[in-house]
Amino acid sequence: MIQKIKVSNLTSNKGNKIANQFEIRTPKGVYFQSYDSIIAFWGNNNKITLDRYYWDYSTTTGKYRNRFLGENIEETRRKIRSKEYKLKDLNK
Repeated sequence: MIQKIKVSNLTSNKGNKIANQFEIRTPKGVYFQSYDSIIAFWGNNNKITLDRYYWDYSTTTGKYRNRFLGENIEETRRKIRSKEYKLKDLNK
């Protein structure tokens, strides 16, 4: 069986494609990729996993990670501390 995977650029508030910022839709959920690194995975079970190294790599990554997750950095840090979000190596 062929699994459908779709890659698309994130878009700005004006509808323009944002270079180097991608959503990768798979049958298991959606990945957020910034440049060449997977930053986050939002599973179909509504569980979120962040890459333990790259989740807070740069200002640009953070800006688009926040957009992907629909929250700010403080909310993300709180969810990591409470273990609502898992940290895992998503790039191996």
